[in-house]
Amino acid sequence: MSKKCPDLVTMLSQLIASPSVSCTQADWDQSNLPVIELLEGWLSHLGFDTEVIPVEGHPGKANLIATLGKGPGGLVLSGHTDTVPFNAERWQSDPLTLTEKDNRFYGLGTCDMKGFFPIAIEAAKKFLDQPLKQPLIILATADEESSMSGARALASTGKPTARYAVIGEPTGMKPIYMHKGMMMESVRIEGKAGHSSDPSLGANALDAMHSVLSELISFRNEMKRDHQNSAFKIAEPTLNLGCIHGGDNPNRICGHCELEYDLRPLPGMSLDNLREDVSRRLAPFADQFGVAITTKSLFPGIPSFANQRDSELVRTAEKLTGFQAESVAFGTEAPFLQDLGMDTIVMGPGSIDQAHQPDEYLAFDQIKPTVAILEKMITQYCL
Repeated sequence: MSKKCPDLVTMLSQLIASPSVSCTQADWDQSNLPVIELLEGWLSHLGFDTEVIPVEGHPGKANLIATLGKGPGGLVLSGHTDTVPFNAERWQSDPLTLTEKDNRFYGLGTCDMKGFFPIAIEAAKKFLDQPLKQPLIILATADEESSMSGARALASTGKPTARYAVIGEPTGMKPIYMHKGMMMESVRIEGKAGHSSDPSLGANALDAMHSVLSELISFRNEMKRDHQNSAFKIAEPTLNLGCIHGGDNPNRICGHCELEYDLRPLPGMSLDNLREDVSRRLAPFADQFGVAITTKSLFPGIPSFANQRDSELVRTAEKLTGFQAESVAFGTEAPFLQDLGMDTIVMGPGSIDQAHQPDEYLAFDQIKPTVAILEKMITQYCL
């Protein structure tokens, strides 16, 4: 495959045609290397120094750091290379073929968020022959949609280093300076099965789970009472009881039961402390019902993110876009880049309403304005 950097539409078409689903289910999960190889080829052709970094413990997954210029500081334009799973039968077009219709580009990842890479590269092209005082870094990560293993790996190794970072998630080019965290947790109860006619023959896991559910609801109400942040549309932490599975037959004492729930903490709330609180509150039910209770994280979780409302990058983004910075409930890789010492915002073309949906699209009228804004940011932070 030629490494020559094509035009924006061709880049987008090739990225969409390279499936890179990340998923906690092994039968869906795919490598992101085809996408990384495309980006590395284009960017190295343009003169970027490129480094492809395999994600340890995740075969077939890699991050890409592409750097133009040298020096301390600089600007990172960051995106993830993976997409969510999809139901092809619900799409009106092939999700892996870029389709132009109604002044929109349709395809899996057009807005979330493969579409950001051609736009960032198009903005970078303007500066190829200009000496940069601070580096421009295009960062491409793995597994944002599942484990965030790519961003975690970068944070653990301390790179890339820069002063500012823009993560191009679909926000309609509104700068986002804060978002909630995300936890997915399970509670598993092991009881003892037996004949339903004599409760003394077993230990009913569903009986214990009833109390667990009540305790989690009480915990949710207490969080709502004690933690509020009016910058969010939903001002309190949320705890959603997502799914429950247990037992095997009506005439058997339920021997096992498992609950999975989602918790979205506000900035300032520690994921580890929340897990400890839940475990402590549920522990007494083990002796009360004669069962074993195990709590487990379904993935490591995403910390909440909060930048200063008046940070340099937030103020610049507000000035360039004409939008006031906002908060969102969904999670991103922002806390990991912030941990690397960067003034970080989330801001990109497209709408989160199209993400994870059939017929995902990126509107034509989002593209040129985004290129222009990124060009101005590169001018300010790299020249």
